[in-house]
Amino acid sequence: MYRFINELKDIYQKSEPKKKEEKRFEKTAGGIGMAKYRHIVFDVDGTLIDTRDCILYSLQEMLMTVKGERYEIEDLKFVLANTSVKNMHLLGVEEEKIPGAVEMWVANEEKNIDMIRIFDGIEELLEKLEKKGSTLGVVTSRTREELELVLDQLPIRKYFSICICADDTKEHKPSAQPLLKYMELSGARKEETVYIGDSASDMACALNAGVDCVHAVWGEPETEADATYRAGKPEQLEEIFL
Repeated sequence: MYRFINELKDIYQKSEPKKKEEKRFEKTAGGIGMAKYRHIVFDVDGTLIDTRDCILYSLQEMLMTVKGERYEIEDLKFVLANTSVKNMHLLGVEEEKIPGAVEMWVANEEKNIDMIRIFDGIEELLEKLEKKGSTLGVVTSRTREELELVLDQLPIRKYFSICICADDTKEHKPSAQPLLKYMELSGARKEETVYIGDSASDMACALNAGVDCVHAVWGEPETEADATYRAGKPEQLEEIFL
């Protein structure tokens, strides 16, 4: 009888799924030595700052005015990884109304600016990276006007020497063009550059450019994505860069 019970225990223990070991950060693919990352480039929305509510509620309000339709916030989340003009096309805004619609969206964001916050740990990370001598940059799908609206109001703006916006390239993420433009202006080499973002299009942009990348999952990542590293909070990037 005891032998039978023990055999049952053995079977149960073998079939029970093992708990996944939690890691402070996860390296998901081969990468170069962390000390060689001299240029550390960040996405903005969902990576440096939490703009989700500001963007989506501002958009929802604009669509009510322009299209006379009320969209659920959950149904608008797809816009977070795209340029504003691309989103207007995806949302079926008439071509002649797009400039005014984007302008209204930006004006609504300005009105709702208090909804935006810097993610916990970001300021401390940027200060440490600057002291270490890293060059910090931004590659975003926002236009320069849209970027200045949010980033110029925040104390972290001072850390970034080069900001590549949607206005600066013909193609946008997931194309490699934005990151290649950053490297062109900064003189950075691919092997010394790393890109940090929260979306699949961010990771694809980096990989298409031949650059290592970190999938930042401390906000609300849209999906799983192929990446060199994955980090659950900004402090974990210190294990990669410091």
